[in-house]
Formats: sequence, structure tokens, C-alpha cells
Amino acid sequence: MTKEFNVTGLCFSDVHYMADISKKVDATYKMIEKGDYFIINRPRQYGKTTMLYTLTEKLIKSNNYVAFNMSFEGIGDAIFDDEATFSTGFVNLLARYATAYAPELVAWLKESAPSVTNLNLLGNLISDIISKADKKVVLLIDEVDKSSNNQLFISFLAMLRNKYLDRRTFKTFHSIVLAGVHDVKSLKLKIRSDEEQKYNSPWNIATTYKVDLSLSPDDIKPMLTDYCAEQKVTMNTEEIAEQLFYFTSGYPYLVSHLCKIIDEDILPTKNVKEWTKTDVNKAAQIAVKEEGNANFDTLLKNLKNNEKLYQLVFSVVIDGDKVEYRLDDPIINLGSLYGIFVQSDTGLLIVHNRIYRERISNMMISEWRTTNLIDPKNKLENFGSASPYRLPNNGLDMERIIVNFQAFMRQQYSQKDRNFLERDGRLIFLAFMKPIINGVGYDFKEPQISEERRLDLVITFYQHQYVAELKVWRGSEANKKGLEQLADYLDRLGLATGYLLIYDNSKRKSWQKDWVEVKGKRIFWARV
Repeated sequence: MTKEFNVTGLCFSDVHYMADISKKVDATYKMIEKGDYFIINRPRQYGKTTMLYTLTEKLIKSNNYVAFNMSFEGIGDAIFDDEATFSTGFVNLLARYATAYAPELVAWLKESAPSVTNLNLLGNLISDIISKADKKVVLLIDEVDKSSNNQLFISFLAMLRNKYLDRRTFKTFHSIVLAGVHDVKSLKLKIRSDEEQKYNSPWNIATTYKVDLSLSPDDIKPMLTDYCAEQKVTMNTEEIAEQLFYFTSGYPYLVSHLCKIIDEDILPTKNVKEWTKTDVNKAAQIAVKEEGNANFDTLLKNLKNNEKLYQLVFSVVIDGDKVEYRLDDPIINLGSLYGIFVQSDTGLLIVHNRIYRERISNMMISEWRTTNLIDPKNKLENFGSASPYRLPNNGLDMERIIVNFQAFMRQQYSQKDRNFLERDGRLIFLAFMKPIINGVGYDFKEPQISEERRLDLVITFYQHQYVAELKVWRGSEANKKGLEQLADYLDRLGLATGYLLIYDNSKRKSWQKDWVEVKGKRIFWARV
């Protein structure tokens, strides 16, 4: 049976198991009913196209609307050569999409296209469309930023704006919905960068689109329920939905992709047709390491193409810096448009989800190792497997790992300056751990929102889970508080034991290590 997976669900042949996006569709539909003009700007593969198709079906089904649902995907740059080419080309696009949504207008649009040679005439034709349709007409355009790097598109938006402002006199679209990665303001910045153009939007009539397109566990669960019933698969749908959300934070493509991995790669290896939390964990591990994934390739390419964005992400993911989430900061705004950043509950900047955070950190650690660990005397490169640290139950001897890391740091980096350890100390440990868990486990960097800079490393190795917290020594009081916070975090994860690695920038290091009990939890700590 042919199987497909898209950003909003699972598709087996002609059976499509959709996540429940009905509330999101209803909220967006109400905006159209009110006559709003707006843009759905979300990262790529975030359910924008599915939303437009679902809206179009609902509009047509209501029998109150004529809907033109078109896409700028693949139309090329030639259409933007001049005003005449664009105006005629846009009418031809309307005719093409009218075949599905307004067949009674196709012949007339094709006949009219050659005579529409400028934006004024295009505006007149739009008024004629409204008259001929005798219904409210809605224009939906997907992928608006694929071919919009041209002033003509901005002029087109300005024409639509003027018709909107004069809508009591001249008929125009009841509502316009654009969809793309960029919002209208950032579309304009792609074309003109002078100060006047930055803030005079040709589409300042647009209503802010606030509908959350990410998938909650409640959105995911119906898809899993339908899938189980049709494919005769068993699972605790509530538990699996929660675990999918844990790794993806509801990013629609990632939810679907993990499901794809479980169905195609993991389920065929099992004796029973059942999904478990362990399967979701394995799928996340596979996703973090897989090659040739266009979504991940774009993610990393966007970072490498912008040095300021790269450094900001590095400071958050690797250094554990606390950064306020402010969209008026152009770098933060860009990272948000790309789906890298979201705002935490406390108003801080965090990476959108654990999968992205891990992919990004893997790339950054790999690049750092290549740049900084080329000295043949440096023994870090010799830690190549988990064998010396594996316990009989397939667990990891985390105490031994930390003790050996402390010895390694004492030998290799004890003479380094404070700035080096503050800047690169975490990276050294992350690089130290990678070859130990590679192929069997994975580690997720969990930013802890507190008064001091901290980074928790949640390590999964086979069925075991470990938490190692990395922090810089800020004094005994801060250390005591950090231990208590780590104990609370262990409690939330249902773990009895944790590990604390303290980077001590003192000129004379104590190189201490010990076990302590905090709030009923055993914590092994070591200074390096």
C-alpha cells in the first residue's frame, strides 16, 4: 500500500489521517468572514498549505464565496519582468485556478488576460470579477515569498491596499490571505532596505494573524486514533501524543516525520504492531542523525548563511545564555521566521524544539571539534566508544565518565584562562560525550530558566536516562541553589540520581568531587 506523510498527518493510499486542526481553521475562517486581509507567515512545512486548502474547501462548501486558491511556487522570475507581463500573467493564474474553484469564470478570464497590461487595468478587472461572481470573492496565495523578490510584487500589494481603502466605491476582494515564511514587512525588506521603505508598508491594512498552527497533544491524538483503527496498530494514543510533542513542541512537519519513521523503519522490526514511548525515543534518535533531510538542511543552511544568527543560536544552545525574546531585534525576528526561535513562558529566547536543538548543537560541536581539537596530544579524540563506561544492564557509568573528564581537563586545560573555560568549557564536555553515546544514545540540551546560566544535558542510553548539569562556579550560595534546582528537575523526570559539572575559574582549582544528597536525590558533583 502506498504511504505518504505530510505536515498535518499520515496518508495511506487514499486514506488520510489528519491531525485535528479544526479549531485553527475555524479561527482563521472567522477572520475571512470579517473581511480581514492577512498573511500566514510561518516556517516552512508548518501547515500553511494545508490551512489554505482546508479554508478553500470550507469557503466553497458554504456557497457564499468564490475562492481563488493559487500558489506562486514555481512560477519563475519572468512574470516579474515588467508591469504588463505581471498583470497579464496574474490574470492567467486566476484563470488556471478558476478551473477548480470558479469554472464559470475561466473562459472570460482567458479572453481578458491579453488586454490587462498594467496594474490599473488589473485593478479594474478585479472589480469586474466581483461583479460577475455575484458572491464574496476571496483570494488566497501560497508561497508568496518564493518569487516576490521584485518591486512589482510590492506594487501589486499597494494596488490591493488602495482598492481595500476604496472598497465602498470600487468592488474588490472580500478577503485576501497570503501565506509564506516572511510577513509583508520582511518581504519588503528583501527588496528595499532604506529607512523610509522599512516602515511604510504597502499592506498596513493587514490584520495580525495570531492563530497557533503548532500541534498540541490534543491535536495529534485524533490522528493516531484513526491510524490505529485503520491499520490495526495498538498504542496508548494519549501517551504517544505527549511524547511526540515532547520532542517536536508541535512543529507539524516534525510530528509527521517521527510518525513516518516509526511506521516505516521501527514498526516492521517488531513482533507486534504496537507503538510505545520507546519507539518515539528511537524515532527522535534517528531523526537527529539522519542525512539528506531537506527540512534539516534548510535549518542548518539558514544558520551558516548568517553569522550573527549563528552566534546568537550558539550562545543560547551551547553557552546557555539568557536572551530576552524581542521581535524588534532583526536577528531574533529572522530566527523566528525560520522556525528556529520561540518565546519561553518566561519571555526568554529558546530554540523551537528538542529535535532542532539537538541537530544544531551536533553541527556546532562537530565544527568546534574540527577547529579546536586538532592537537595530536589532545586525548579527547581517543574517547571513541561507550565500552569503558558501559554497565552490565546497558547503562552508563556516569560517575566514571565525569571523573575521567575531570582528569582530562586537569591534564589538557588546567592552564587555560578564565575566558576560555567560560566560553568553551561546555563545548569540551559535549564533545567529550558525543563519541561515548554515538550510535546508541542521544543527548538533549535542556535550557534551565533561572538566575544563573545553566544547561542540563539529558542523556538517553538504551532505556536509561541521565541528567548532567553544566554550570559555572558563582559561589557557594549559587551552587547550593543550583543543586536544589537540579534535585527539583530530577524529581520532575522521576530520576533519583543526577550529575553536576562545575567549571571553576579560580586560579587555584581544588579539583574536588563527591556525592551529596539534596532533597532526597543523590548528586555526584565535580569541579574542573
